[in-house]
Amino acid sequence: MNTVPSAAARNGVLSTGSVRVDPAISRYLRAFYPLPNGASLGNGDIGIFSFAGQQVTTENYFTTKLDRKLSDRDSISGIYMRDNSIVVQPDAFDQLLTNVVSRRQLLTLHEEHIFSSKFLNAVRFGFNRAVAIEGGVSKVMNPMMADPAFGFIPGQFVGSIQSVPGLTDFGGGLNELRPGTRANSRNVFWNSFQWTDDVSLIKGVHTLQFGALVERMQDNSLLSGQHNGSFKFSSLSDFLTNRPRNFIGFVPIPIPVLGTRQTLFGAYAQDDIRLRRNLTLNAGLRYEMTTVLSEAHGRLSNLLHLTDTEARLGSPYFLNPTLRNFEPRVGFAWNPFVDGKTIFRGGFGIFDVLPLPYAFRLITPYVAPFSQRVVGDVLPPGSFPAEAFREVAGNSTTLSTSYVEHDPKRSYVMQWNLSAARQISSGLVVTLGYVGSRGVHLPYRDENFDMVLPALTPAGYLFPPAANSQKLNLGFARITGMLWQANSFYDALQVVITKKVSHGVQLHGAYTFGKSIDTLSATVANDAFPNGLFNQLFFDQRTTRGLSDFDVRQNFAFNFTWAVPSVKTRSGAAQWAFGGWQLGGIYRASSGQPFTPLLGGDPLGMKLDQTSEPPDRLVGPGCDKLTNPGNPNHYIKTQCLAFPKPANLRGNLGRNTLIGPGRSKFDASIFKNNTIHRFTENINVQFRAEFFNLLNRANFSSPTSNLTVFDQVGNPVSSAGLITSTQTTSRQIQFALKVIW
Repeated sequence: MNTVPSAAARNGVLSTGSVRVDPAISRYLRAFYPLPNGASLGNGDIGIFSFAGQQVTTENYFTTKLDRKLSDRDSISGIYMRDNSIVVQPDAFDQLLTNVVSRRQLLTLHEEHIFSSKFLNAVRFGFNRAVAIEGGVSKVMNPMMADPAFGFIPGQFVGSIQSVPGLTDFGGGLNELRPGTRANSRNVFWNSFQWTDDVSLIKGVHTLQFGALVERMQDNSLLSGQHNGSFKFSSLSDFLTNRPRNFIGFVPIPIPVLGTRQTLFGAYAQDDIRLRRNLTLNAGLRYEMTTVLSEAHGRLSNLLHLTDTEARLGSPYFLNPTLRNFEPRVGFAWNPFVDGKTIFRGGFGIFDVLPLPYAFRLITPYVAPFSQRVVGDVLPPGSFPAEAFREVAGNSTTLSTSYVEHDPKRSYVMQWNLSAARQISSGLVVTLGYVGSRGVHLPYRDENFDMVLPALTPAGYLFPPAANSQKLNLGFARITGMLWQANSFYDALQVVITKKVSHGVQLHGAYTFGKSIDTLSATVANDAFPNGLFNQLFFDQRTTRGLSDFDVRQNFAFNFTWAVPSVKTRSGAAQWAFGGWQLGGIYRASSGQPFTPLLGGDPLGMKLDQTSEPPDRLVGPGCDKLTNPGNPNHYIKTQCLAFPKPANLRGNLGRNTLIGPGRSKFDASIFKNNTIHRFTENINVQFRAEFFNLLNRANFSSPTSNLTVFDQVGNPVSSAGLITSTQTTSRQIQFALKVIW
């Protein structure tokens, strides 16, 4: 066996300590993990950072528009747009050159008929097709990524290695079931057919609008995530000594295409009533419902209850919660003073959150019997790389299924706003406003409901000893799905100052001070945001209530343009040199996003493949805040956090308690307009110089790649709080020449 020295991060390399490395692990380290400066594994260094590989994007698009006036009362128009792009970039360790291909087509036909000067009807047909092909491989730099001798599953290539505290995730090799792609890939084909009919009618003080719409949605997907298998380890020591925490893989069978279908129906009526010259009221009602999701091939599988040992196949997927989706909206605009320089606006509306196909894209696949995804939650030592699959394959209790709340409540958001705008002087307007919202019964996405349930004690949630604990459902190994139980709250103060063009200068500034709180920010996937948490205690939302993953407390934006006055001179050369200049700039500043430090592995004994178990927060001098601003090497105050005692007692640190670094960025531009009078005054040759992040400020990201502060047994993780990326690029300068005629 090889021996590697002690655990401490230095210079982008992890030195791992006097640990006897298992031969199987050593083989994979040598094959797939880059070692610095030609060092051998015996020297003890393992690279922990991904490569900053170059990304290349190629895009081609065009738009065509046709307008035709059929008569004085009838006109028709059409738009066709096509956009194709491909993004090529290396994987984390520069061993595969992967690509993402996206294609989009948009067709719109619009017909208008004028019945009278106060009566208009408009009909529109639209078709939208979007294609995303992710995981294609352009080049293989490491031939062992395509060597089945390294496969975790017989006949497959090497899979992924994830969640090792202090170690960069390894994404896996090629996909044997889908040649030319990597293990984690997906093809998505989205079609949307839309028809709307809108009517506008003016009747006295009333401006009436009403209409109807129908949309048919088709979502076809081919997903192959983790088909080569995936291992997780609770600590670096467990990884080096071959003690895996769990394994997920697929029995090698053809990957089924999933085709979900849904139809949306809507209708609305609105009346804008001008009660007085200075007062307008708006009142409207919208109705919007969807059919329940169906699957073109009958491949729907779902538990009716979380403890069921057999899934229900086919439709209906769940009972329809949208049949009574009536959405009232009201608003007003009031100009109370004679001078007409002040206006008050306000509004309130209800907006339904419809259960559309995108929300189930990661729930409907991978379920038995249509897909054979197997999960091993408790594995014996030494089961990496191939023994884990032999342990779980062929056992029906290791398969995956889904649970979608069978009788969901109506999911909706109430929004309201109130603002006052005042013209201070000619061209200068100041607006002060308040906006708020309240979400009710929002989607609550969970990667795995099948967990060990704890007992609620005065000290918090205490989990039973892992040796004799049982998961919620013994008939399956993983249950992914959706509840409709999340809530959200948002309040914000907004200030906007606008200075219209005067003496060639135009200014605009906006400031928002807000706060967003919810019980979970996940809809499609828990990791939609890099600070998202997996598999929270779904039965008690008090444990997940906190700042939203996307919460940014303060936002400030300011932009200006200045058309520099031309120099009056008789010299044509001087007039050309000093005339036609335009300066511009955009400055943006914001506070950081929240995040949560975590424990490695599964010390609570939840028996989940992915956990987000919090540590304890300590109270004392210097611990009023849990971050070290300006210190990217140790951004988290780990001295203010502790491993829970006992280990199976859930920590008291709340979700999204820590705030990441803020952002400050200034972009500028210089334009030089050159009008060519020799040919025509309509030709302008414009020189452009654009500066991005002109001040070259390093805006650090949150340490979301290094949130683990203690491993499974309570040992501190040396890389905890290490920031490895920035939110913005370094200073970039772009030059261009534009011809306008």
